[in-house]
Amino acid sequence: MKATIITREYPPHVYGGAGVHVKFLTRELAKNIDVEVRCFGDQSMHEGRLRVRGYRAWERMWEGDERRFNPTLGTFSTDLSIVRDRIDSDVVHTHTWYAAFAGYMAKVLYDIPLVATVHSLEPLRPWKEEQLGRSYHLSTWVEKVALENADRIVSVSRQATRDILEHFNVDESKLRVIHNGIDLDLYRPIDADSTRKAFDIDGPYILFVGRTSRQKGMSYLIDAMNFVDPGIRLVCCTSAPDTKEVEDEIAAKVAQQPRVLWINSLLREEQYVELYSHARVFACPSIYEPFGIINLEAMACKTPVVASKVGGILETIVDGETGILVPPADPQALAAAINTLLRNPDLAARFGENGRKRVEQHFSWSFIARKTEEMYRELSEEWKRARDARTAHRPS
Repeated sequence: MKATIITREYPPHVYGGAGVHVKFLTRELAKNIDVEVRCFGDQSMHEGRLRVRGYRAWERMWEGDERRFNPTLGTFSTDLSIVRDRIDSDVVHTHTWYAAFAGYMAKVLYDIPLVATVHSLEPLRPWKEEQLGRSYHLSTWVEKVALENADRIVSVSRQATRDILEHFNVDESKLRVIHNGIDLDLYRPIDADSTRKAFDIDGPYILFVGRTSRQKGMSYLIDAMNFVDPGIRLVCCTSAPDTKEVEDEIAAKVAQQPRVLWINSLLREEQYVELYSHARVFACPSIYEPFGIINLEAMACKTPVVASKVGGILETIVDGETGILVPPADPQALAAAINTLLRNPDLAARFGENGRKRVEQHFSWSFIARKTEEMYRELSEEWKRARDARTAHRPS
């Protein structure tokens, strides 16, 4: 069995949950099957049954005055390069719309089944038009083409499945729910303090980790600090702003709130683990979140979570057992839940212990990879039978 995984993000170029997902899934899959990763970048690696090759956008795509269109056009040029090299796998598996065009073309050109994992849906992220301009409608179109022609669609939560069925013309029998996972050896409580010393974090703090995006709701969390008990800071770790305008808006809010420390750069994994491990509360104020790997990372480090009651978050956090769920876009509700945990350290500690147990039981990468491999084998056999049937009925 061999699978070709097509993705925009792969180490060392990872900036969001989809990249984390692909990184750990491919490593785990490669313990049992051959895995070829084709990604955006300059990567070149061969380790055991895992091969990785990066592809770059055509330079011409980055020229011109209308630069808002360039990321989308550059994506399409990278996809064309990816699929130009022959694919001889049993299945091709794409992650996010960035890889969708390549996956669809691979299915057509090389007569192999297509699996598409949905980490988020373009129709539910209209604010991306601010980032991509009119080319946002191209990203929406290519996502539609790929999903409506995929042979299996993987959603990372039951809510994401409902969203797919609502927005796309797909056969429900092709849908599979396979959650994101967590590396339980990497994400665990640790006693290190080097990162806190480096950023002068010497007292209790609330932690936020995520992209600088309207989707992640960071502005609501900063506003919530007006209602959070004194004596505690908010540490925000962000990267990859959607637009300069969004980044500037956040900067203006941070400047008005002295209790916010904004670390606006990508950290190393062990630095995030340290910050998770020592936070009093982890906050996830997203207004749209198909899953939310960051919550698993916090729970694995035994940190209680306060998060928005949206999307896949409802399937990771058990309200009143591993954290507290609140309405999205509501700074006062966020603050009230945070204060509850700050004022009740025994409750916070119990939520942290429960969170670790939950990720151990339901979200290990070995479990997720096993379900993914089973899906590959089922689909490959189904595809071979259909191909044999087509061949048998072809005129001689």
